Amino acid sequence: MAEWGKKRDVELIKEGERRIEWAWNRMPVLQSIAKEWENEQPLKGVRVGACLHVTTETANLMRTLQAGGAEVSLCASNPLSTQDDVVAALNEVYQIPTFARRGVSTKDYYGHIAAVLQRQPMVTMDDGADLISMLHTDRRDLLDDVIGGTEETTTGVIRLRAMEADGTLAVPVVAVNDAMTKHFFDNRYGTGQSTMDGILRATNVLLAGKTFVVIGYGWCGRGIARKAAGIGAHVVVVEVDPLKALEAVMDGYRVTDMAEAAAIGQMFVTATGNLHVINGSHFAAMPDGAIVANAGHFNVEIDIKALQAMAESVALVRAGVEEYKLPNGRRIYLLAQGRLVNLACAEGHPAEVMDMSFANQALSIKWLVAGAGENRPAKVYAVPEEIDKQVAELKLKAMGVKLQELSEEQRKYLASWALGTTD
Repeated sequence: MAEWGKKRDVELIKEGERRIEWAWNRMPVLQSIAKEWENEQPLKGVRVGACLHVTTETANLMRTLQAGGAEVSLCASNPLSTQDDVVAALNEVYQIPTFARRGVSTKDYYGHIAAVLQRQPMVTMDDGADLISMLHTDRRDLLDDVIGGTEETTTGVIRLRAMEADGTLAVPVVAVNDAMTKHFFDNRYGTGQSTMDGILRATNVLLAGKTFVVIGYGWCGRGIARKAAGIGAHVVVVEVDPLKALEAVMDGYRVTDMAEAAAIGQMFVTATGNLHVINGSHFAAMPDGAIVANAGHFNVEIDIKALQAMAESVALVRAGVEEYKLPNGRRIYLLAQGRLVNLACAEGHPAEVMDMSFANQALSIKWLVAGAGENRPAKVYAVPEEIDKQVAELKLKAMGVKLQELSEEQRKYLASWALGTTD
């Protein structure tokens, strides 16, 4: 942790505190959990180590865990997603040890993860599975004291399921990403809005009328496609799964393969969680001025090395926008060095969406801690259904939305197999 004393540092701390409080006022579900936990102290004495995007919303998740009695430490899950004012405020105002700085080297990035593990967490929290991966490789000596962990994003869940499949996973982990109140809303509405926000902040281009290629039609891709279409773009979807491809067609989008899409697209966004879905052959086919961005967790979806090898020059033309000029004079613009465009070029998801995702995180940690004596098998667990429903109910209550209740007659009808058509 840094020492914060200079005038600029003091201003940074105050700005971080202001923005954290702004987000807090838009996270009523977390607020209600924190208020309840202040009395219950369900996490008293539990050391929680988190590797998440260090944003204002994450800060409020840390505050909620702290309210429940946890000893929390935090590092970043992406070198370009860190908000330095939030780091300053977490360390100095909220007394939460936070190891992060925007734009750090890969070496320092992993050094920060190691610093969190040095605090010997009993519960891990991940967004991409880097923390738990290091725990299982470099710090296996800590595993005996680990109750379990949680994972926030699709890419991390994929890695964890691979660990489970080959017998490497040594602790139970809750796949928070797969909760209905996470992927239905965070991945679709959050990623859709924040990706558009990142692209527009970085480029200030008009999207209406442009051919906008979305690669991957999972929940994130669905949200991106919907927002792009809403702005007036002509959306083209590239997908490998026949069911998702069919859904995209039925949703009104043109669906094709990457070879055809590369030749007609003006804007490209990856959201697959896979490797090199945009490669050298695609760059070679793209029209002059094509803009390429990534909305997946890791910077592997775009083959940047291939683009670098093809280019005769590279120049930073706007903050977060690199121009790659090819020998034939065509220019390709890469946003955020191929990292998460919504966090590297903007502020990530709105607090109202992260309110639900982080409520799932908090309640899943409480579930893990409460069942610590049950010797749960080391595997990937779904978020318990009662937690998912609780989060939805709390969110609806905060929004002032009323639910219809079933009558006793209706309950009996739904519970009976004998009743059908009546006179």
